Amino acid sequence: MEQISRLIAQMTLAEKLGQLTMTAADYAVTGPLITPVSEDAIRSGAIGNLLNLYGAGPTHRIQKIAVEESRLRIPMLLGFDALHGQRTVFPIPLAEAGLFDPAAWEATARLAAEECTGDGLNMTFAPMLDVSRDPRWGRIAESPGEDPFVGSVFARAKIRGFQSANLAGPGAVSACAKHFVAYGAVNAGREYASTDMSEAMLREVYLPPFRAAVEAGVTAIMPAFTDLNGIPMTAHVYLLQNVLRGELGFDGVLVTDYHAIAELLNHGVAGDLAEAAALALKAGVDIDMMSDAFRLGLPEALRRNLVAMEEIDTAVRRVLVLKERLGLFDDPYRRGRPDVGMTAQSRALARDIGARSLVLLKNGANSLPLAARKIALIGPLADAGAEMRGPWGGAGRIEDCVSVLQGLREAGLDIRHAPGVAIDTDDVSGIAPALELCADADVIVLCLGEAALMSGEAASRAYLGLPGAQQDLADAVFEKAAGKSVVVILFSGRPLAVPSLVSRAAAVLAAWFPGCEAGRAIADVLTGKVSPTGRTAVSWPRAVGQVPIFFGERPGGRPFNPKDHFTSHYSDVENTPLFAFGHGLTYGDFALSNLRVEPGNPLRVKVDVENRGARAAEETVFLFLNQKRAGVTRPVLELKAFGKIALAPNEQGTITLILPPPEGRAEVFVGPNAAFTSLLSLSI
Repeated sequence: MEQISRLIAQMTLAEKLGQLTMTAADYAVTGPLITPVSEDAIRSGAIGNLLNLYGAGPTHRIQKIAVEESRLRIPMLLGFDALHGQRTVFPIPLAEAGLFDPAAWEATARLAAEECTGDGLNMTFAPMLDVSRDPRWGRIAESPGEDPFVGSVFARAKIRGFQSANLAGPGAVSACAKHFVAYGAVNAGREYASTDMSEAMLREVYLPPFRAAVEAGVTAIMPAFTDLNGIPMTAHVYLLQNVLRGELGFDGVLVTDYHAIAELLNHGVAGDLAEAAALALKAGVDIDMMSDAFRLGLPEALRRNLVAMEEIDTAVRRVLVLKERLGLFDDPYRRGRPDVGMTAQSRALARDIGARSLVLLKNGANSLPLAARKIALIGPLADAGAEMRGPWGGAGRIEDCVSVLQGLREAGLDIRHAPGVAIDTDDVSGIAPALELCADADVIVLCLGEAALMSGEAASRAYLGLPGAQQDLADAVFEKAAGKSVVVILFSGRPLAVPSLVSRAAAVLAAWFPGCEAGRAIADVLTGKVSPTGRTAVSWPRAVGQVPIFFGERPGGRPFNPKDHFTSHYSDVENTPLFAFGHGLTYGDFALSNLRVEPGNPLRVKVDVENRGARAAEETVFLFLNQKRAGVTRPVLELKAFGKIALAPNEQGTITLILPPPEGRAEVFVGPNAAFTSLLSLSI
């Protein structure tokens, strides 16, 4: 700390503001502006941090300028978005959340951190912890889903993986949890729109994952660039200073989202860049990403007495403390290595996680695993390796991605392939040639869904069906393939509202975007080498009119009653989702029984599990609580724990789930998903 105090005392104002500035290189595009990196600005200390540059050579060169050619020789934070992998691309976070496996979540973050450090990086803008219950919002693809408990467990696992036990040790990076807070609840699911909600909703649903991140020791947090109840988060003193820094005890660095401070002018809360910079600094922001508001606006803000030098020094100190904790002052070059890239081990992990993240939504007549070898592989996503990375592929290379076609052929299946249609055009001329391949096939596998960039940032959708002419292709195949098994593989960054497709298909597999080993992972599941274990971390609507739809609803005074018209219901669609939270089939046949609760603090909830099927498989079990006679209305179901058990055919076992004692009378529900028909219950 003495070194940091000495540095601050030596700094000019321009050098201080350089430490509060992060500028983008052009290795990746994560916002609307691209500013070339000025090496002279780094030498002068005017830029102290960088994003969107990776690779041992480029990062070493930039870091060398900072620590050997600048006056104060302060190393740089070098950040990049390793949301679901760096060089090795894993399934999108919404898919990975469906593993319900904290050890796996930690393992993928650990590998991503090692690849980040090999690329010369010391910070990643992950994990994304925005709870989201609206599949219209494109960034639901990056989220852990609809539930705050899952988001909290996900947060702890990811931060352990990224930061490890020693932030200055090899293979560790600073995690930056984002986007604080309630970004996943933007109005109408429309990107960058406003958010309005009650304090209770904020604290019960959207804040818990960030609380968990702080408790796990996260070193950086990124505020959302949206507003909440009329106050932009970048300038939200109450939430950033009072709640995050005060109540939650966060003492790390706050990094804005891309261009967020300058956008305070668009929000209408600042008249010029100086006012915007002052608002952000007073709210506790430390690093200005890409708006140059601190560099250009804070000198004027000082002249107007909008901010004090002590406030600037506080932010500079937090940035320098993070650099010290990362070990950058002792060894700024320790992280880069020239041979970073995918290995046999990283591919094996990506294949395993990819296969386990697939969700078997339907398996009529045990159509999967495939018994036939002659397959017509149809659809625009059958041979689309580049799409498998999803909307944000990190530093993963397109040529490293395995398509479904490649994976099935490697598995020894006899494949006839035609795309039929494109993803996003109305051209149906390719349907007839595709149908010809179905004539002598034993099974038709339809690969349908979204293009990768139809999800992610700035990719909200008002319609949640199949884009382009894909529904026409599917209808034609179902008619042509009467009597044959049609297996649908859906690729998407969100739940799709496709009830008619699901009803007509023999089997449906939600593949999401499974990452670089997509084709091999899918082949492993289709052929039965791996039993699917993925579950839906978010409810799937029947129609977009149900959105937002989630299991944790409150009952209301007139909960749905099919015998009474004057209860809460739709007149044209069921209340229930197409697929409930936690839904997912396996190649086993599991039965749960003998639910019991052992007293203590905490309580131990136990349930027996039996695999009555002919194949080994893994079951996921969820524990929900319904609090009775609380002071305020509680959700009908609140997730409190989950666990997994692997069983051979005819094997039995017991899952034990830990539950803090509830306040007052409550009912415990245990089952494989959030659908009431699947749950065992017990009053406690």
